Amino acid sequence: MIRREITYHWGEDFLLINLGNRIEPRLRFLFLAEFLFTSGIATVFLFQSFPVSANKLHVVTGLASTVIYLLAAYRFLSRMLFTEKVQVSNQGISIIRNTPFLKQLNSYSWQSMGPLHYLGKQAKTDHPLKGNSFDYFGFETQEHLIQSLHHNGNLCFYCDGKEVHFARGVYSWDAEKMISMIKLYVGNSLRLGPEWERMLKEHEIDQ
Repeated sequence: MIRREITYHWGEDFLLINLGNRIEPRLRFLFLAEFLFTSGIATVFLFQSFPVSANKLHVVTGLASTVIYLLAAYRFLSRMLFTEKVQVSNQGISIIRNTPFLKQLNSYSWQSMGPLHYLGKQAKTDHPLKGNSFDYFGFETQEHLIQSLHHNGNLCFYCDGKEVHFARGVYSWDAEKMISMIKLYVGNSLRLGPEWERMLKEHEIDQ
């Protein structure tokens, strides 16, 4: 079962934030469409490889179809079952990304981290046909979809000159709660960008 809600676990010496799987429904549809299209191509290759014989072309075609099937399944499952966790301790922050095939763990100390920033979706120049009745092909919608597809995360910081992104699909209302929880645990070890002052004040007013 795919979990979208964010959960918090307070350990003895760490705070674990489980971001779950927050891929947008339209991206799920896009991933499924890509999988079906790629599998269809593989099926064509597979049919071309029959009847199986000593013919080298048939053997190569059969192997090619198998490789395409495996790659399609790998990409599909890696994207659809992607999950992300953030572990906070007095030493620093760790970002844990999981797929059925890979676990990636990156840790950063508070001393080496720059201020944490909230990016949201990056500003994008509107398509010339936006709002135009002649935009029959939905170019504006497609550009927003492409932007979401390549979005790496709504939170970022610099560490040793490298920009680190995480918290994909986590938007302002959830990000504010996350930051409040982290601040409760580590206090001033977490430095925030100037945009957070306004965001947290708005959150307090709403409450």
